[in-house]
Amino acid sequence: MLTDSRAIANIPPSQRPLKRVLMVSPHFAPINAPDSQRIRTMLPYLAEFGWEAEILTVAPEFVEHPQDAYLTQLLPPDLAIHRTAAFSTRYTRKVGLGNLGLRCLPLFQRRGDRLLSQKSFDAVFFSTTIFPVMTLGARWQRKFGVPYVLDFQDPWLGGFYQNQNGKSQKGKAAVPPGGRFKYAVDKAMAQFLEPKAMQSVSHVISVSPDYPELLQQRYPHLSAAQCSTLPFGAPEDDFAQLPTLNIRQSIFDPKDGDRHWVYVGRGGADMATALRALFYALQQLRQQQPEALRSLRLHFVGTSYAQGDRAVKTVEPLAQEYGLSDLVTEYAHRIPYFEAQQLLLESDAILMIGSDDPRYTASKLYPAVLARKPILAIFHPNSTVVDILQACRAGHVATFTPGAAPEMSVAAIAPLLQAFLNHPKGYQPLLNWPAFEPYTARAMTRKLCEVFDRCATGRATV
Repeated sequence: MLTDSRAIANIPPSQRPLKRVLMVSPHFAPINAPDSQRIRTMLPYLAEFGWEAEILTVAPEFVEHPQDAYLTQLLPPDLAIHRTAAFSTRYTRKVGLGNLGLRCLPLFQRRGDRLLSQKSFDAVFFSTTIFPVMTLGARWQRKFGVPYVLDFQDPWLGGFYQNQNGKSQKGKAAVPPGGRFKYAVDKAMAQFLEPKAMQSVSHVISVSPDYPELLQQRYPHLSAAQCSTLPFGAPEDDFAQLPTLNIRQSIFDPKDGDRHWVYVGRGGADMATALRALFYALQQLRQQQPEALRSLRLHFVGTSYAQGDRAVKTVEPLAQEYGLSDLVTEYAHRIPYFEAQQLLLESDAILMIGSDDPRYTASKLYPAVLARKPILAIFHPNSTVVDILQACRAGHVATFTPGAAPEMSVAAIAPLLQAFLNHPKGYQPLLNWPAFEPYTARAMTRKLCEVFDRCATGRATV
């Protein structure tokens, strides 16, 4: 194999055979889920860096999540997608089982076994927040000798609520998504399954540097060289394609004469500090200048991951406390991916609300930058979002202290509000695009392919 490797090294990169990676994500187009976006946005660039992908996912009819047909329309036409079934929630919920990872796990294992026995793959890449499927990596490494990479977009074991940082404004423990019982079950399952997934992992990537550090503490066999911090890449290709799709957003009329500020993303108890600071500053500005906010409308879109009647509003109740119900509207349900991007394009300004957890990196930052609109961000001072926005001159940031009273942040937020209200319609900031280039999907794909290369080389020389 060493001879083959040396021979390949002498071939020009453009003429070398592509290595093959099996990318595993139960959520994939047309499913409109954030955790599938890393894989989807890197697909156009893989061949440039010597790789081709095949996808292992769950058929959309077995996934309880909104869909966006445009996500499928823009996939590479020659992409091989292997879709499995999953046990129906019609039956599994009778025994308290709704988790997609557990519902699809036996079928994923069977299909993956078949694929890896029939074709030669150089790596397997798990990029998902449906964590139980990550346990298949160790099986496939043992059975087929293929190295695997785990992408922790969120912590599996440990996190904001588990670390006791989630506190309400009154100091009580914040209720985690899905409730405390479900969260306790998920935690117990993570304690059992994460060690299995980490048994023989070749590399770990994460959107934040903190989680790999925790993993290295828990698993002594995992070295720092086996870990990389890799945020989601900015989906520049999506924004290039957007004008051809003729998407219409249904949240507001951009020609109604009002100023529309938009937030697209999840809500939650961990964002209450930032939201209270914003709403308190708006309340104070309204008292001082009643006319200043007359035409202002704030839209918070897709704040809940839950579907149907389970979706709970977490923003409007806070706005009501500050007398801003006439300015703030919350749309708890998620909207299609490309409609969300069109919404950003038609806004007058984009709001970015941060978490009390400094590890929160907010992948929605990059579409906001690509929309070329003024960005007003309120974030924990240790969040990477602060550094990126400042380096790229992509927005204005006010920072806060978790749990602090909202009036503590008003001095930082108030002048930003005034400046944004003074922007003329259609105002676009002058961004530092060279500084932003390292955060693009192409740049992130190059870094990830370098990880794949190291894993594949290590496999070949063992």
